[in-house]
Amino acid sequence: MTTSPTSPLTVPAAAPDAEAERLRRWRLVLGGDQADGTGHALTGRDAAMDAALAALYGNGEKGSRPSGRPRGGDRSAGLGGSAPSVARWLGDIRTYFPSSVVQVMQKDAIDRLGLAALLLEPEMLEAVQPDVHLVGTLLSLNRAMPETTKETARAVVRKVVEDLEKRLATRTRATLTGALDRSAKVNRPRHHDIDWNRTIAANLKNYLPEYRTVVPERLIGYGRASQAVKKEVVLCIDQSGSMAASVVYASVFGAVLASMRSIATRLVVFDTAVVDLTDQLDDPVDVLFGTQLGGGTDINRALAYCQSQITRPAETVVVLISDLYEGGIRDEMLKRVAAMKTAGVQFVTLLALSDEGAPAYDREHAAALAALGAPAFACTPDLFPEVMAAALEKRPLPIPDVT
Repeated sequence: MTTSPTSPLTVPAAAPDAEAERLRRWRLVLGGDQADGTGHALTGRDAAMDAALAALYGNGEKGSRPSGRPRGGDRSAGLGGSAPSVARWLGDIRTYFPSSVVQVMQKDAIDRLGLAALLLEPEMLEAVQPDVHLVGTLLSLNRAMPETTKETARAVVRKVVEDLEKRLATRTRATLTGALDRSAKVNRPRHHDIDWNRTIAANLKNYLPEYRTVVPERLIGYGRASQAVKKEVVLCIDQSGSMAASVVYASVFGAVLASMRSIATRLVVFDTAVVDLTDQLDDPVDVLFGTQLGGGTDINRALAYCQSQITRPAETVVVLISDLYEGGIRDEMLKRVAAMKTAGVQFVTLLALSDEGAPAYDREHAAALAALGAPAFACTPDLFPEVMAAALEKRPLPIPDVT
């Protein structure tokens, strides 16, 4: 049977360039050992990229996997402990890979190869690309960090904090300012204080078709922020090692909230001890270096302290940021939450405040809080302003379907 070039039975061969690109990508993924099956040789930039990947994920022949977390078939770590070679590698991956990939590879290098100790050297810190995960690692090393490294570490942390503030501050202030304004409604607003959207919606029955207008029999408005009762927000942050990213984001948000005159913000961090860092909120870098990641967890003790600081329950929002793995007295913790809610406190539990996806958490404790009317859920930094706005306005929280 003969078919024309346009016959549907004809299967066109892949273009030479497309086939070469496909083999190139498979070769980079598989690592080039004898079983990769591509027969494709790498040269130039591709060879350098492959060397950078092999240094981290290596070949199975070079040793066992330090972290026990397999990636890419039988690849395993092969970077070694040499600080100069690691510094060169860090420079290479920034040259050959996009920022998002660099961050993943840096995190893998720290986790898989035990490179945390090398981050105590200033030269190493200058070579890495700052991100939230790196900040978490530096904070966990804070107590072991020599003085010669601390200034460099603070510079790395400050860069990440400033980037986060640029990304999050404007939207947070705008969202919460609107919520605070709406919470100060007045029955007879002045012209500049009228909420026109709500006013029109409430008076649609008074629409006059012949004039194509609505007669506003009832004006709905809200007072200016200066007229509103000052709200109080307590951020209670679990500083166990698994909460590193949440601590970073919460510290940034704490500084943003503290900059708003209409909100009195308190920031409390805890493990088995409780530390009030409110007086450092003008600089989130100081807040972060005031934390001590790791250790146990006593949520009950932390909530007892927060409860003792509340003077106006009906105007207070308490945000507990924790995975709820409680090492303290569970029943007392739940009683404290119930007592705060009964007194009028808006209580919010965030299992994580990060972009890392669904977290691990104590499901039994989360269910117990939900039964008290205080559902626990994970929250991304982008959603946090909406969660806070809902809490300040005492309306249902925008709970995502991630837990």
